[in-house]
Amino acid sequence: MAIVDTNSRRRYQYFDQFLNKAGPTTDSEFVPGAPTITSLEASKVLVIGAGGLGCEILKNLAMSGFRDIHVIDMDTIDVSNLNRQFLFRKDDVGKSKAEVAANTVMKRCKDVKITPFNGKIQDKDEDFYMQFKIIICGLDSIEARRWINATLISMVDMDNPESLKPLVDGGTEGFKGQARVILPTLTSCLECQLDMHAPRAAVPLCTLATIPRQPEHCIEWAKIIAWEEHRKDIILDTDDPEHITWLYEKSLNRAKEFNIPGITYQLTQGVVKNIIPAIASTNAIIAAACCNEAFKIATSCNPYLTNYMMYTGDDSIYTYTFEHEQKPDCPVCGNLAKTITINPNHTLQQFIESLGERPDAQLKKPTLRTESTSLYFQSPASLEEQTRPNLSKKLRELVSDGEEVGVSDPAFTIDFKFKLVFQA
Repeated sequence: MAIVDTNSRRRYQYFDQFLNKAGPTTDSEFVPGAPTITSLEASKVLVIGAGGLGCEILKNLAMSGFRDIHVIDMDTIDVSNLNRQFLFRKDDVGKSKAEVAANTVMKRCKDVKITPFNGKIQDKDEDFYMQFKIIICGLDSIEARRWINATLISMVDMDNPESLKPLVDGGTEGFKGQARVILPTLTSCLECQLDMHAPRAAVPLCTLATIPRQPEHCIEWAKIIAWEEHRKDIILDTDDPEHITWLYEKSLNRAKEFNIPGITYQLTQGVVKNIIPAIASTNAIIAAACCNEAFKIATSCNPYLTNYMMYTGDDSIYTYTFEHEQKPDCPVCGNLAKTITINPNHTLQQFIESLGERPDAQLKKPTLRTESTSLYFQSPASLEEQTRPNLSKKLRELVSDGEEVGVSDPAFTIDFKFKLVFQA
């Protein structure tokens, strides 16, 4: 029989009201009282990311009764993080985010153990992820989120229910955010929803070079054109203050030439590094939603989200939940090739570029092959050189109408399948 230390549960007295008795929507498997509380305390949870969202998630989990938390993050603390990532202080600048966040929370919550990992999620194998009951993502990188999504799906063994690891994913962008629950292979995955994360539209080079209209155009001009003209022998380092200052000064002169106001050092840094403004209140709301779902999954005290919640707070406060359906042609959780309508007179080079621009693909370094031949290899160098002549060939010369093409990208653990259908 499970025994709960009542003294250590005092801080969780309000949560325990949900755990000590069943409610009208409680799951049929829910057992009120000590067994559920013990199960919650023993649940091993992994938090991916210890930034603005991750700090909020770690704090919420520790205050919700989870006692075995792990956190992984590859970044170190920058002074610009201090305005919203509240677990860090000025003396922590330069230190590991995961380690400092873990130690700060454990100082406040003595009964919670947080194990930090400083590194990339891609460096961990399946055995690492298999040990957790729930995985919560607080990442700002779509590539990293796609990677963990594909990894968790590939881990599922239908003969082993423990291999299915629920993924709670949160994301914010300014005053907007979303939280979702993904049950690998059972519900819509992140790849099914990829078109909801469209890449930022590229500005035509002709606009940058001749008629800039916005401050961002001037900064992009400095980054793409001016840098190539004046400092092409130096690799641009977006973390080097001297490089950012140079771009800022060039952008400012360009903006004055076209009477465009608004160029600042901070804006220059944001455009060059593709930084999305972070709002502390948005992080707090989305982190609360994510931890609420983790709590419900761990205890079965209430039904968890099915399966997507969006929030916007720029004009007013608005939330909406809906069920995003699985796509049969999803390259990760589906079993059909995704159909793409193409212009057969376009070159293979144009098609490869389109894969990076398509909201439902976003592949940056694709290698392509059909069942019978290799179309183009990004690496190794010998194969790239061998297949390079195909880049200038028209698609009708390389594939037939309705033929399937396999595509791989070094950023992901899976292969994509596309069925190429010629435009009439």
